[in-house]
Amino acid sequence: MTPGARRDAVAIADDGVRLHVTAPPADGAANDAVLRLLAAALGVAPSRLTLLRGAAARIKLVGVALD
Repeated sequence: MTPGARRDAVAIADDGVRLHVTAPPADGAANDAVLRLLAAALGVAPSRLTLLRGAAARIKLVGVALD
């Protein structure tokens, strides 16, 4: 994750998925933006995603609830 980017973007890299969000890394704003951006990229509601690990780190583990 890269907070404070120029624009929101999703990129597939060799080491995983890279998310760039314009939100600043303060008060959880970047984490919320990451979940919204990832949900849009996956075509699911943001409420179906849960940040499992990495709230204060660049590397995050996100869970996706499937029905």
